[in-house]
Amino acid sequence: MGHTLTFEVPEKVYNSLRKSAAHIGQLPEVLAANLLAEATERLENDPLEEFIGTLKGSIPNWADHHDQYIGKSLNEMTRSGLL
Repeated sequence: MGHTLTFEVPEKVYNSLRKSAAHIGQLPEVLAANLLAEATERLENDPLEEFIGTLKGSIPNWADHHDQYIGKSLNEMTRSGLL
């Protein structure tokens, strides 16, 4: 069963969404719903979720941005030849 959501996004976000949707032949609303579904799926199936709060560290927003930090670290390791 689907639900209807109505919300406003900034002009910049809408224009980007509209262009991306046109590029792949979808309506902006369909693309937005798909992106929201993908984001929700990632949040629900985050493999590091069970570790949040179990480690002490000096990065206050680690729980919210761990994917970016891991990606940055992997990128640096790849560039340095460690991977």
